Amino acid sequence: MSNSKQITDPTSYKAIWNLAWPQILMMMFHFLIGFVDVWVAGQINSNVQAALGMISQTFLFFLVIAIAIGNGCVAAISQSIGAGLHKRAARYIGLVVLLGLTCGLIISGLGLCGRHIFLGILQTPEDIYSIALYFLKIYLLILPVYYLFVISNAVFRAKMMVFVPMRSIAIVALVNAIADLGFGLGWFGFPEFGYKGVAWATLISVSGGTIYNFWVLVGKGILVKNSFAPWRWMRSALPYLIKVAAPAGGTQVLWHTGYIVLFAIVASLPYNAVEALAGLAAGMRIESLLFLPAFAFNMTASILIGHFLGAGNKGEAKRVGLRILGTACGLMSIVAIGFWPFIEPMAKFLAPEAGVTIQAAVYLKYNIISIPFTVASMTLGGIMTGAGATIYNFWIYSSASWFVRLPVAYILGHLVFKDAEGVYIAMLVSQVFQSTTMFYIFMHRDWYRFSMIKRKNATAPAA
Repeated sequence: MSNSKQITDPTSYKAIWNLAWPQILMMMFHFLIGFVDVWVAGQINSNVQAALGMISQTFLFFLVIAIAIGNGCVAAISQSIGAGLHKRAARYIGLVVLLGLTCGLIISGLGLCGRHIFLGILQTPEDIYSIALYFLKIYLLILPVYYLFVISNAVFRAKMMVFVPMRSIAIVALVNAIADLGFGLGWFGFPEFGYKGVAWATLISVSGGTIYNFWVLVGKGILVKNSFAPWRWMRSALPYLIKVAAPAGGTQVLWHTGYIVLFAIVASLPYNAVEALAGLAAGMRIESLLFLPAFAFNMTASILIGHFLGAGNKGEAKRVGLRILGTACGLMSIVAIGFWPFIEPMAKFLAPEAGVTIQAAVYLKYNIISIPFTVASMTLGGIMTGAGATIYNFWIYSSASWFVRLPVAYILGHLVFKDAEGVYIAMLVSQVFQSTTMFYIFMHRDWYRFSMIKRKNATAPAA
């Protein structure tokens, strides 16, 4: 069901909340997926936990084009709907589905061919190499389906049908938990396959969520034969999609390549490298309980900003952007303060080995301090996505990663502290830089000009 008919005043806090809460719940399901994965891996042994953490985080590198297409999809479809150009919106849906499937197949094939090279770049420790290789192989096999899953969820968000991706993520979380516990640990009478069962749980669950999404797309008449436009139309429509998606893809490439380098910095620390990797993996999963809901505000911002700019209303776009920003930062800061006393118990629960528990707890302390800055930059990134101004995200996020986080992480981690604490401090510093720069752009630059429809009440022709 679409939320669009329910929203009478899209600038109100109620409207923001009506779009945000299903997406917050969706992010909670995302958290549960990662949490169960890491917990089950920890029950097997710390090597499995370290390998899973490394591959899960760096696997996002292979999803960059799907995320980029999703960003372009939200901007193009939401702006088209805001302008009343529903036929153009429908054709963009067909275009992004075809584009996602094609890119997923190509990248899956390239990744499988170069998987050993990829693990070498990560400086994967010998103790976890074979486990990491298996996780990577299974994740690459599911990549085309994962692309369709990410892009179909973006389509539903652009149409304000936020309950559909919420349900599909719930399906993935439920199936993943049963398969993890069953095939990973042998619960429920299932055969126990250890870490291989954890890998296959991802394949089975993501496939289930994707099947549900396309059942809704076809059943609701959103994806039909006429959604697939002639090549002449696609050639005319692609430039704007690429204009938004290319910087978004570049951002994802540089950001996640930065994470690969960050993992390499941690993996090559002078002391306790494997414990640090496992603690980093566990800490990230726990932290996601706090910062993943910020993605809900990121997506809410992109939806509403796209609809307002599609209608040519720049003033309301900026006002609703400020409301979303204030709501997100205020709410998540309160949650972070309440979470502080539970840092060590949560770290011990997810990472029971003593050395890994300490590493996870230190990671969480620094990253919880950074929550207001992280949430601000994520929300502002969503605003720029809805406006099609992803070029700002590209420059600021990439600069924060490569010119601030990584140099500081190496200096503090390898030369000053000589352990992972220096890396965690660098992450905090980079988030402060990123959020303050993004806020300056939002307040003082003409980011509206990147939308397809720039004048109030203007009507753009269908491509």
